[in-house]
Amino acid sequence: MVTAALQEGTIVLDPFSVRMVLGLVTLTLIVISYLSSQRKRSPYAGWWRAALCLFFVGNAAFLLNGTSLQIWANPVGKALVVAGAFCVWAGARTLRDRRASPWLLLPGSLLSALAAVLDGPDSNVWSGGLVYLALTTLAITLAATELWFARPARSRITKFLSVTAAVTAVYYLFRTATYAIEGPDGEVFRTFFGYAPAALMHLMLLVSVSSTMNTLSNKQLIRRLKERAERDHLTGLLNRGAFLDLAARHLVRPASDRGAALILADLDNFKAVNDEHGHSAGDAALRAFAVACTSSVRTTDLVGRYGGEEFILFLPGATQQRAEAIASEISSRLSAMEAPDGQPFPTVSYGVTSTGVEAPDLAFMINVADAALYSAKAQGRNRVVGADPVQAESDVDKITP
Repeated sequence: MVTAALQEGTIVLDPFSVRMVLGLVTLTLIVISYLSSQRKRSPYAGWWRAALCLFFVGNAAFLLNGTSLQIWANPVGKALVVAGAFCVWAGARTLRDRRASPWLLLPGSLLSALAAVLDGPDSNVWSGGLVYLALTTLAITLAATELWFARPARSRITKFLSVTAAVTAVYYLFRTATYAIEGPDGEVFRTFFGYAPAALMHLMLLVSVSSTMNTLSNKQLIRRLKERAERDHLTGLLNRGAFLDLAARHLVRPASDRGAALILADLDNFKAVNDEHGHSAGDAALRAFAVACTSSVRTTDLVGRYGGEEFILFLPGATQQRAEAIASEISSRLSAMEAPDGQPFPTVSYGVTSTGVEAPDLAFMINVADAALYSAKAQGRNRVVGADPVQAESDVDKITP
């Protein structure tokens, strides 16, 4: 088969050559996406890999045009390409935490196949062409819209893909309009919207989809590794180092002028729980207390496992009275929970303090709260003891030479 013709000094690739190039590039993108894939795949990655595969198989079906198999290969190829375009849309929906179902693919692909079947696919490679082009335009337009409004955390890379999809959608819109006006044999259509120009637009979109997918996957992997480094594996709370770093950062911000409160909590007689009921019971108590903490505070508050059975909470903008009320609420939530073995969870002692009149200092706040916690233990446990930061600063000044 002749793959190129020299016409008036210009090399023109025939449809077979164009589709071969498009297929090889698509296959390369599929292989790269799977080699760089993570063990835990995100929904958007699954949809976009499916889009690449559908584009590849659909393009392969078009290679059978001009053979005796064209009668079924042409409608199938159009249906698969349309399904691939709707897969791009479905993946974009998941980036906005919206539902995406395989049923979204069926109406467009079946309609495209039906239009091709009813338009003489045995002798017409453009059978059902208007429906095929219109549905592809619709799917890519929907994808561009979803990507533009994706979550802000992903805006930079998704905005790039959204613009690429929008450019492709505009191209397909003009391609559809030109096809409707002058048909596939028209000079304008063949020059600007034929196989080669359309293949370039396809490549631009597919490379953008693949690049975006890999970039988002890498960001997600980095975020998971960071979370593993910052989180306590048992409770899911911040570990000590991450908590201290985040709390210290907050105290140096201008917003810290509003003050903050700090709570130190310690599960009472925790060693006895481990000795009498086993470490699994102790682990259950730690996890239950972590749930009680996170259920009682705001999303802007920091909760960490300070060490062993000791926990620490940092409450930006909270007064000491509010912090003491939160500590009591945590204990109420914990006592309402049922332990796996039916035994009640241990009680908790708390030391509470807040920022004083001087410049806030995290280490000083922790020391004050720790002294209050020690006092709660000495008074019989299972109680909240608050330490006045002003009085604590005064006591420090008295003993400081």
